[in-house]
Amino acid sequence: MGIDIGGILSFLASFAIMAAIYAIFSMGLNVQWGYTGLVNFGIAGFFCIGAYTSALVTTPLPTGVLADYVDQAIGLNQPFLVGVLAAAITSGLWAALIGLLTLRLRADYLAISTIGLAETLRLFFNNEPWLANGPEGLVGLPKPLYGLVPPQYYNYLYLAIVLAFLALIYIAIERGIRSPWGRVLRAMREDEVMTSANGKNVFLFKLQSLVVGAMIMGIGGALYAHYSAAVQPSLFTPMFGTFIIWAMLSLGGTGNNKGAILGGFVVWAIWSWSTFLIRNVVPAGFQTRAPYIRYILIGLLLVIIMLRRPKGLIGEERQVSRF
Repeated sequence: MGIDIGGILSFLASFAIMAAIYAIFSMGLNVQWGYTGLVNFGIAGFFCIGAYTSALVTTPLPTGVLADYVDQAIGLNQPFLVGVLAAAITSGLWAALIGLLTLRLRADYLAISTIGLAETLRLFFNNEPWLANGPEGLVGLPKPLYGLVPPQYYNYLYLAIVLAFLALIYIAIERGIRSPWGRVLRAMREDEVMTSANGKNVFLFKLQSLVVGAMIMGIGGALYAHYSAAVQPSLFTPMFGTFIIWAMLSLGGTGNNKGAILGGFVVWAIWSWSTFLIRNVVPAGFQTRAPYIRYILIGLLLVIIMLRRPKGLIGEERQVSRF
């Protein structure tokens, strides 16, 4: 029996696309938590905003018979890049609103409020069908440059698109963190009182960090939406949309973008490939509980990393003055 090389390559391309998208989320969280010390447990909310905004901007309004089955308040039928830009801007505006309301709270209250607002968004899209078809969501989202290559090779093209976004975001964050702005963020993370005593507006810099990280997450949400070609509220749960990203950043290394990317690939590998392992190892009678084994695997891996390498696989670089 021959090895299906094409099938293996297609699987690896799909894996790399999802891992790179989650690496983008991880870098957005790294701006907020790794460099600034903001506890954001509402990543799923920015994920949701980015995905739905791009979906609504890039799809046309349903007409004819389709309009009887799909409720969609907005349909601008714009290009993919316009949708990604709109996703980033909308996520940034949502973050600015959240920041104005919550950034003066203590870290634990900030975490509680962000996860609550993220769940509010998910429930809004689920229970208000007039905007984006309620729990059924939107399907048939346009895929960028679809038709440029044969359908069986499209994943390779989309992987190139996602990797281009990943590289651009990485370079932009690295430039920003090595600038005076980035050094203020690190100073706030270490000692807010001393940073404020040196004449820096701590609240404003926190707000900027929250907005920048949220815009990156919005881009990740848009990329995910156009890859899956569908968005439903059930996607944006705290586990799939928030805590797995925290696991990625913690494992890879906070305060280091290379670590954020590495953590994204490692945790997504465990998340996706554990399914095949579980099917072959877990007895048939326990298959219904098998999905929870991946949570245990990720948890155990985090415990081991925290014990052996508390700073993650790639620790923070203390020398930041040179690019």
